[in-house]
Amino acid sequence: MQLIDEFISRYIREYDFYSQAARLAAETLESNLHRSGVRCIVTHRAKDISRLAEKCEKRHAEDPYKEIQDIYSDIVDLAGVRVALYFPGDRERVDRIINRFFHLLEERRDFPDPGKVNPSKKFSGYSAAHYRAQLSERSLGDSDKRYAKARVEIQVASVLMHSWSEVEHDLIYKPLEGGLSEEELHILDQLNGLVLAGEIALEMLQKAGEVRVASTDRTFLNHYELAAHILAHANKERKSPVEESGLGRVDLLFQLLTDLEFNTPNSLAPFISSLHENLEERPLADQVIDAIISEDPERYRRFEEIQFQMSFSSMNPPSSDQSTISDEIVGRFWSKWTALEKTLRGLAVVDPEDTRFMGVGALINRIPNLTEPLKRELDYLRRIRNDLVHSGEIPGAAFLQEAIERIVAVTARLSKLKEPPQAG
Repeated sequence: MQLIDEFISRYIREYDFYSQAARLAAETLESNLHRSGVRCIVTHRAKDISRLAEKCEKRHAEDPYKEIQDIYSDIVDLAGVRVALYFPGDRERVDRIINRFFHLLEERRDFPDPGKVNPSKKFSGYSAAHYRAQLSERSLGDSDKRYAKARVEIQVASVLMHSWSEVEHDLIYKPLEGGLSEEELHILDQLNGLVLAGEIALEMLQKAGEVRVASTDRTFLNHYELAAHILAHANKERKSPVEESGLGRVDLLFQLLTDLEFNTPNSLAPFISSLHENLEERPLADQVIDAIISEDPERYRRFEEIQFQMSFSSMNPPSSDQSTISDEIVGRFWSKWTALEKTLRGLAVVDPEDTRFMGVGALINRIPNLTEPLKRELDYLRRIRNDLVHSGEIPGAAFLQEAIERIVAVTARLSKLKEPPQAG
């Protein structure tokens, strides 16, 4: 047992490392799941020291460890994260987010395992997906990059299944006196059947909510309902399901819709009808935001305020002088950009029966006799505008001033395209 004692001593020294790695993984998951409109409870922990010692002793008795590294390889959940879903049908959405923000060390493990069916049970038992993963370095700050080396186990199941699993695990593996009786095992099996029935009810509840939200005169109560509505519309129109990266910041969109009193399916319909297929370039929520704020220059400023409140509420606020400078120059940028966009819409050749919103990129391609250098300049300025709207970061004053001057110059050049040729 000396080997296990040495391992436990090392783990005690490393406990804070695994605890912090689990916390960072949980925060990454929780923020991205929340933004995407997935209802869930995310918890995390480093492995309890006494439980770890018991587990090591049991494993060692079954298959003796030869060196400490064998124990590290065997115990995969020193850092653990649990995602408890309100709706089991969201598991695939969670899967896409995990694959996007984590580096998977092995294939996902799905439970129940078809090869390990217990014939004495009437129901299938534990239903979940387990991941063994590492945090992506790009999602960590410089001071936290060392935690990308930690292996984290992520368990994804419904809130009901997680609760049943805790009860079963503690009763079967840690009974107060001896093993469980046959009657107790049957009762646990029966409880599992009730949980599975409960999951079916949760899926029905989710679908009923989607039908309710689709009613044109009902208000979206939160961004979870908004996400479900947008996904239902987009998946109906597309050949393949929308990836999570294609959904975008639904939480920002919800706040904007609420502020403008557009937060009903009926009010949102004209903007949703203009969604295009290229979700890698423009996620769904970003496309809708663009369509809404492009209709009124004042909405740019309001969206900027919403974005600041949501993205920087936990940061130290800028000084009053910095804030005044940022407000002034950003206001000038939006004023000049609005004039440019108005000019582009006046020049673009568009089918009058096509009422869909058209972004700047599409407008550029519909302006005749536009030179390639001018197209490149417009595309450069469009990207600055998109970063300012969707990244939440305000560039330096000198950078924005240069962009403003270039917008003014391009607008002047475009205006000449509208002028009739002078008589010779």
